[in-house]
Amino acid sequence: MALMITDECINCDVCEPECPNSAISAGDEIYVIDPNRCTECVGHYDEPQCVAVCPVDCIPGDPDHVESKDQLQLKYEKLMAQG
Repeated sequence: MALMITDECINCDVCEPECPNSAISAGDEIYVIDPNRCTECVGHYDEPQCVAVCPVDCIPGDPDHVESKDQLQLKYEKLMAQG
């Protein structure tokens, strides 16, 4: 499943540069994750890098974008093909 950033985000700026798919960007009030680009780092790393660096643990799975590992892998491959 894609990840999401909750309103507990403190805008510390550590997650955005860690995302290999450029899925994280600054929103109006907190950082946001584009579910069309988030693969939970499948294809790049063994664990989501944004979750690993988040100091306030505010990046859970997004229940509105549930995906299997296979679906995330296919999304990763599509993103890589697009360049």
